[in-house]
Amino acid sequence: MLKNYSSAPEFYLLGFHGSKELHDILFATFFFLYSVTVMGNMVIIVIVCVDKRLQSPMYFFLGHLSVLEILITSVAVPLMLRGLLLPGMQAMSLTACSAQLYLYLSLGTSELVLIGAMAVDRYVAVCNPLRYNIIMDSHTCIWVVIVSWVFGFLFQIWPVYATFQLTFCKSNVIDHFLCDRGQLLKLSCDDSLFTEFILFLMAVFIIVGSMIPTIISYTYIISTILKIPSASGRRKAFSTCASHFTFVVIGYGTCLFLYVKPKQTQAAEYNRVASLMVLVVTPFLNPFIFTLRNEKFIEAFRDVMKRCYQLLKD
Repeated sequence: MLKNYSSAPEFYLLGFHGSKELHDILFATFFFLYSVTVMGNMVIIVIVCVDKRLQSPMYFFLGHLSVLEILITSVAVPLMLRGLLLPGMQAMSLTACSAQLYLYLSLGTSELVLIGAMAVDRYVAVCNPLRYNIIMDSHTCIWVVIVSWVFGFLFQIWPVYATFQLTFCKSNVIDHFLCDRGQLLKLSCDDSLFTEFILFLMAVFIIVGSMIPTIISYTYIISTILKIPSASGRRKAFSTCASHFTFVVIGYGTCLFLYVKPKQTQAAEYNRVASLMVLVVTPFLNPFIFTLRNEKFIEAFRDVMKRCYQLLKD
């Protein structure tokens, strides 16, 4: 056995436990969810780009959210599917492991920042509609998206660097289907208590920090909607932010469940289930949450499909 696995060229991902039959069922399920996720979010991106009726801040942010969802799920799910098909553990180099963890955390951070910005956008639309086009102009929207992407990738440099500065001498087998930070900390023979505490504080900062504008925005939104005298007016106002609110509840709930805990080295099954929620379930639900009850998007989708049909027919 190697004395210090930090110098070893690779880690081994244990993946999912169970029989081959179970692995086949999981592969079929996750492959279906991943396919729908990629296709559904790609449809959103294409429709938002080609239809002039959707050239508004809300759909601009939704397009970038869909890009993030595709990237987040693609960071780990293809490797997970490969592990379900092939017998034994999946080898992953130290560089690939650190890259996967960095991309996973950076994209997730960017998404949380963008979700917070989308909440503020809905606040301006509902509570200050006359100044909406002035406040949320194209320049502001572009800068919001740039900041969310750049902040996410800069913020996670130190956490990933600190994780891989630890000495992994207990084993080089990760009991997960991806390079999970909690499982990596379990393999360390260093005293990682201080590092875990700093990582916990950083997780609290980014999640709670992006929750604050969301909570404040929706407090004002609900207060404004309740003051509208007609039921149809209240319904129309709430419909503009209902999909985002649903996504916020699912997204933040999952992140709090996975990251905001003082002890990062949770049980492997706990981390596996929580990671599946972030990587598979939430990205899968995104296209349905934002489009199924959105009449403007459905109308734009039908028109694009008609145009495509006409082009193929001609």
